[in-house]
Amino acid sequence: MSTVPELLDTRPMTLPRLLDKREAGEPIVMVTAYDFPSARAAERAGVDIVLVGDSAANTVLGYESTVPVSVDELLMLAAAVRRGLRTPLLVGDLPFGSYEISDAQAIATAQRFVKEAGCDAVKLEGGGINAERARAIVRAGIPVMGHVGLTPQTATALGGWRAQGRTAERALELARDALDLQDAGCFSIVFEAIPSEVAAAIHGRMRVPVIGIGAGPGVDGQVLVFHDLLGIRDGQGARFVKRYADLLDEMVDGVAAYAADVRTRAYPGPEHAYSVDADELADFRAALEGMAAA
Repeated sequence: MSTVPELLDTRPMTLPRLLDKREAGEPIVMVTAYDFPSARAAERAGVDIVLVGDSAANTVLGYESTVPVSVDELLMLAAAVRRGLRTPLLVGDLPFGSYEISDAQAIATAQRFVKEAGCDAVKLEGGGINAERARAIVRAGIPVMGHVGLTPQTATALGGWRAQGRTAERALELARDALDLQDAGCFSIVFEAIPSEVAAAIHGRMRVPVIGIGAGPGVDGQVLVFHDLLGIRDGQGARFVKRYADLLDEMVDGVAAYAADVRTRAYPGPEHAYSVDADELADFRAALEGMAAA
């Protein structure tokens, strides 16, 4: 039985509408997507924001981490997602190495995501100097989503893939980063892998929507990776992942059933074949015999 709401709001999502949802206490739904089919699924499900995340590096491109993925690779994926979306806000992730060097580099990369892929906004990770990069992009007229906590592009420097903000000192650093990104003009900020109580406390100081991923319920919305929530990857994933389907198992079963049918000649059957008029077939066979004789 479908759980898709019968009456979806078909108005395009905008930054003011996101802020209205926060102020009204309406949870914001965000997912990642990396191609046209996943974009269509997100569209039909009525989500608010779609992120073309650099997590595409792991989920669809086969890299060991998010670091190697290039701007061109993400632009290709983002353009495909754009073709599948009408209503959700589309955010493109700026990959590692594409914005940290200078304001000019950050602006140029962000402009490519808007001009070449049709993104409505871009996302970058971390505070500190990257808050200044966010400020520069915003001043250039491009909306920016921030990201604090576990930032996958710099996970090694943070001690690996684990929760952040578990000490008072580190929690204060996260708060400063979030506030710096807010002051830089970010329209929203992702909190990743932060203790629920810490995330809720920082959220109380925020004026913009906060989207959590492993940050507990005390924020304005939630995001999960498409392949995590639908089970289109091996393993359970991070602690914060909830699986709503196990599509990888179904995909394997489907391909295995197809392979078995081919090997036993059960596929294709008569219903999968095209026919030809008997007279035309006879003429063709006669002509073919003539070609062989020649």
